[in-house]
Amino acid sequence: MAVGTLAPAATVGLVATGSAGGPALRALLRRRTAVLGALIVAVNLAVAVGAPALARWDPQYLDVRVRLAAPTATHWMGTDHFGRDVWSRVVYGARLSMIVGASVVGLSFTGGLLVGLSAGYYRRLDNPLMRIMDGLMAFPGIILAIALMASLGPSVLNVIFALGIVYVPRVARIVRGSVLVVRETPYVEAARALGGLDLRILGRHVLPNCLSPVIVQGTFIFAAAVLGEAALSFLGVGVPPQIPSWGNVLAEGRLYLQQAPWLTLFPGAAIMAGILGLNLFGDGLRDLLDPKLRGVHGAGREA
Repeated sequence: MAVGTLAPAATVGLVATGSAGGPALRALLRRRTAVLGALIVAVNLAVAVGAPALARWDPQYLDVRVRLAAPTATHWMGTDHFGRDVWSRVVYGARLSMIVGASVVGLSFTGGLLVGLSAGYYRRLDNPLMRIMDGLMAFPGIILAIALMASLGPSVLNVIFALGIVYVPRVARIVRGSVLVVRETPYVEAARALGGLDLRILGRHVLPNCLSPVIVQGTFIFAAAVLGEAALSFLGVGVPPQIPSWGNVLAEGRLYLQQAPWLTLFPGAAIMAGILGLNLFGDGLRDLLDPKLRGVHGAGREA
């Protein structure tokens, strides 16, 4: 077998996905829930990017004269107990949530890919690395994040680090499972027999065939990170109280639930909509990237 024949063989799954990309994408667009999820995600991203232009007030501006004011044309979502504009704080909270979600996905992917590739490809590393991952997964995610935040202290970077550590084992186990299958394929064995370097084999032949399930998992990790940040902030161990985040706004509003219900209604609706959109989009993306599900949906349409 010539060396030049290895690359097409290694990427046969990606080529098949690409050749069916048009019909699969059209099938994705026909799924109203997936399109709805994509639209919600796009709106959240647009709000996060355009927060300075969309916010009508400085989220830290205090005006105690209008504290706990109901929604009006001046303050679209009312004001909190310090007279701060809730609309502005929710808009800036969307920016923080998107930053935290994207950063947690990047951190968990980096750590999970390194651990999963190493454990799946090198047999001697499999057992010790996976036992460490199992130890981390033995703790409920929110409990582990709270413990890390208690030791690190409240800050945005610490929230990203804590949630990233929580989701590294999830990514690592998915990658490891894929690598265990891919490393036994003929083209990987041929690459090893021809003296290919491990890093080259992992980067050119193994990694591309492990990305589809990881990409799909990324959408769910993003949603879980948004919810995790809100939960940590709500409990008082997340970002500092002065930073506008959905969890902080929700935590402050719970003290005035009867007097000013809009303080919890609007940030709660933002959290719900954001997570719903990411989950709906993730389901549609899974159908697009998973050939088995594409086959099932295709057979259903033909029937």
